[in-house]
Amino acid sequence: MAYELYYWPTIQGRGEFVRLALEAAQADYVDVARVDEDGVGVLTRFLEDPAIRRPSFAPPFLRDGDVVVGQSAAILAYLGPRLGLVPEGEADRVWTHQIQLTIADVVAEAHDTHHPIAVGLTYEEQKPEAARRAADFCRNRIPEYFAWFEHVLTRNDGTHLVGDRLTYADLSLFQLVDGLRYAFPRATAATLADNPHVEALHAGTRERPCLVAYLASPRRIPFNQQGIFRRYPELDG
Repeated sequence: MAYELYYWPTIQGRGEFVRLALEAAQADYVDVARVDEDGVGVLTRFLEDPAIRRPSFAPPFLRDGDVVVGQSAAILAYLGPRLGLVPEGEADRVWTHQIQLTIADVVAEAHDTHHPIAVGLTYEEQKPEAARRAADFCRNRIPEYFAWFEHVLTRNDGTHLVGDRLTYADLSLFQLVDGLRYAFPRATAATLADNPHVEALHAGTRERPCLVAYLASPRRIPFNQQGIFRRYPELDG
């Protein structure tokens, strides 16, 4: 039975971290809201379905038969062993999950650069606050996070975050860097120059045979101004 991924049909967002894992493992899955004409309606009806005893707060969520898992990091922790994208040992699995949660922290901070006050307000309604938040994010937070990922890589094998094979954490770091390169190209390029292993992981992941076709296909939604990573030149460091 195919995995069913439920996420917004027009953005990469947090669902892309799950898509990358499914694509890299060449798993059989359906991106439900993208194949149904009423994509958003499908998500809404599922979230409000009283028959779902353990409802997710919001997309993404994954359905595997009778199992429904929400939150990107939890979905990846569930899929990792099933897709061969995490080592077998418990300590390595927990460590991979910890890295994924740290990536989720960066993603949340990236989102808050353009919505620092409230998600219910437009970017234009909070531009002064966004400018201050983005300046600190570019000057301090991106370098701090990238330095940590660089340490993790160099203390492992220099190529992978965990073990000696591709994990979902590697895929997620690729996606994080890709998103930051779109949203903050100047600041990200400057920071990558100081973190060569992070830069090499990003470049190498893009060339992996398991992902080349996906990244060049229509299944890979382009970055846009509705997603988490948004390009506002005035915020780029």
